[in-house]
Amino acid sequence: MNTIAFIGLGNMGGPMAANLVKAGFDVRAFDLSQEAQETAKANGCEVAFSAQEAATDADFIISMLPAGKHVRGLYIEDDAPLFEVIKRGALVIDCSTIDGATARGVAEEGEKLGIGFVDAPVSGGVGGAQAGTLTFIVGGSEVEFRLAKPVLEAMGKNIFHAGGHGAGQVAKVCNNMLLSILMAGTCEAINMGVKNGLDPAVLSEIMKQSSGGNWALNVYNPYPGVMENAPASKNYQGGFQVDLMVKDLGLAMDVSQQSASAVPMGSAARSLFTLHKAKGNGKLDFSSLMQFYQDKE
Repeated sequence: MNTIAFIGLGNMGGPMAANLVKAGFDVRAFDLSQEAQETAKANGCEVAFSAQEAATDADFIISMLPAGKHVRGLYIEDDAPLFEVIKRGALVIDCSTIDGATARGVAEEGEKLGIGFVDAPVSGGVGGAQAGTLTFIVGGSEVEFRLAKPVLEAMGKNIFHAGGHGAGQVAKVCNNMLLSILMAGTCEAINMGVKNGLDPAVLSEIMKQSSGGNWALNVYNPYPGVMENAPASKNYQGGFQVDLMVKDLGLAMDVSQQSASAVPMGSAARSLFTLHKAKGNGKLDFSSLMQFYQDKE
């Protein structure tokens, strides 16, 4: 069985690494957080003392990091970049959500060394990571996609090949921009109904079965108490943080400017989430935007 190095064991990466172990892969894991490392060990991963140790002689290297600068640093620019220790013929699967230019640049550097690289950002949230039902949106060559697919299938349900290097990142920010718009609209509609005397659960069910149905409403209801397992019913803890949504919307705005694409609704959603973050809600789940409409901080 192939050896996989997994770098970045946060809310998403930790469960993903655990699912790889369940699928029978040998996983060497590393994270800067000692707590995350201990959890990975409890889930059957071999814990490495450094990212370099984890990546040495691994067949696949998976990274789940906050931003493009961290990905570029890890593989190319740090004092001991991973491209110096990753063996020729190995495949890097970067599951971070970053800008397409960085993904393409890292792929080019890897190609010079005989190391494959795909950008494979994910959709599905923490629940999807835990259940192994994530969606992976892959950018890379056909050969690289075929090599990555069996690994990704151990962590996800839907695996898409979006195109060449960087295409996965473009598709991901398009998806998340739409998600932000849907969440903002869902919050607006439910809040308006509640302020006019409607029961949020009844209104939600009506809209779910009508033309207003959408993912934010159907499986991630933003109103507390309507959907038992949604972050809204857990004080907006867990899930996908406002900070990350704001980051992704920034990436979407960059893509829109580079391609002269009109995104008035995406721009409005970015303004809403940025203002919500500025009120101290960055660490809450993004469905906490409901509090913005309820005049709560």
